[in-house]
Amino acid sequence: MKISVIIPAFNEAVNIPYIVQEFDDFIKSHKNYEVILVDDGSEDGTMAIAEEHKRPYLRVVRHKRNLGKTQAILSGARVAQGEVVVVFDADLQYDPKEIPDLIALIDKGADIATGWKQGKYDKKFVSSIYNSWARRLFGLRIHDMNSIKAFKKEILDEIALRKDWHRFIVPLAHDAGFKIAETPVTLRPRKFGKPKYQQKSRILIGVFDLVAVKFQLTFMKKPLLYFGTIGFSSIALGVAVGIISIILRFFGYGFRPLLYLVILFIISGILIFSLALIGESIRAILDRLEKREP
Repeated sequence: MKISVIIPAFNEAVNIPYIVQEFDDFIKSHKNYEVILVDDGSEDGTMAIAEEHKRPYLRVVRHKRNLGKTQAILSGARVAQGEVVVVFDADLQYDPKEIPDLIALIDKGADIATGWKQGKYDKKFVSSIYNSWARRLFGLRIHDMNSIKAFKKEILDEIALRKDWHRFIVPLAHDAGFKIAETPVTLRPRKFGKPKYQQKSRILIGVFDLVAVKFQLTFMKKPLLYFGTIGFSSIALGVAVGIISIILRFFGYGFRPLLYLVILFIISGILIFSLALIGESIRAILDRLEKREP
């Protein structure tokens, strides 16, 4: 079985020689591997350094500008010859020698194998909260969905990835019916270069993406069921409040705020129900497009 290791790299020139050195040693005993380094629009000479260290097992793909890690993975997968793809970070925090442990899980029947980071790292607390939410939202039985991972290349044909959604390959694959497995991996400290995901804004982006993926996997599959229920409930509540206000009026109690509340509930319900119908139309179009794909 041919295995393709994809290494997305953005401004990682200082790490390239060490990556090649580690894979030189690794390939000696693992001949069925190829390595695809994707230079994601680097500005520090990453491409030039990679070309200087070309090997028979190493291919280099370049983006003219920075498109993000998700697109780098997809670009690497397009030229990959392997049946299984390994996503390996260019910061040298993972050891190539642990890749066979992931492949072993796939040999045992898993479709995607992800690592469970062991050791100390700066974002451990944030990562633990993020993964905890992910487990609850997506029903995952793994500890870490943003570590080194190996998966059958066919998974990329079955799931839709948008910008920054490489972090959600595991839940998207799980939703598509693929089997998930996990194994502990050692996280080494970064020796060279600067981390790419230290900005505090990344936390907010991650939360929004988490909600967006959950929305796609639930609400967008049955929009009328979810939004229709909320809209109908709002209309029913408006009618109930209206009936109560009429009864109170007969007994001499008039509350204008109740009238406003009736209007609010009924108009909100109609708008939400309308969104549900629009969502159903969009879902129907998407279903037709998916059926027409070869």
